[in-house]
Amino acid sequence: MPLEALIFDVDGTLSETEEVHREAFNQAFAEAGLGWIWDQALYRELLRVTGGRERIRHFMTRAAPHDLTRPDADAWIAGLHKRKTAIYTAMVDDGAVTLRPGVAALLDAARADGVRLAIATTTSLPNVESLLAATLGKGWAGVFEVIAAGDQVPRKKPAPDVFDLALRRLDLPPTACLALEDSANGVASATGAGLGTLVTLSGFTSGDRFDGALAVVEDLAVLAGPAKGTEQEGARILAAIRDLVD
Repeated sequence: MPLEALIFDVDGTLSETEEVHREAFNQAFAEAGLGWIWDQALYRELLRVTGGRERIRHFMTRAAPHDLTRPDADAWIAGLHKRKTAIYTAMVDDGAVTLRPGVAALLDAARADGVRLAIATTTSLPNVESLLAATLGKGWAGVFEVIAAGDQVPRKKPAPDVFDLALRRLDLPPTACLALEDSANGVASATGAGLGTLVTLSGFTSGDRFDGALAVVEDLAVLAGPAKGTEQEGARILAAIRDLVD
């Protein structure tokens, strides 16, 4: 079946955002007087748990298990995560992130060729909107036809829920789409929804196993070959993706 849509993950796929997320978590913890510090090694481990609130709760099972028994534990975690999100979006708005190599070229080529664009992410909608506004400019809202976010589904990745939601909103079968991911949880989620999946390695998930992926590459620009950095870059990337799907 011809390729009709590309469905992108966000963190680590569209942009290398995880280090900014980590810094935002640590700042929120410091403001709350918690004394928690998530270094890169710990954060790499915690990324196996999808969702910011879920990640905090998981960490608390060993760092502060007694606090999980508080009657207001859910509300306290939600408030801490809300503050982290505000810190993160402010950092993104200040230019802390950029699109990964080849992403902008592929987005332009896909739109020019009539390939629809969607997002399926574990992160919350405010985080997505902040990133898109900062990296795509004023017209960001017209780039992605569908945004399925982690706060819109009952189960986060590796469950297929968010990709299932994106497919329903696109009104397309999975065989007409390709997912772009960077993590083992993301690949499990996408393939669980019946999607072929292309992995672009990211800093925090490069050591994952990507069972079921169609291909694993360093970044999208690699697919452009000698056309990397030229006007033909996006078209070459899109052609390579079509070869994967076919």
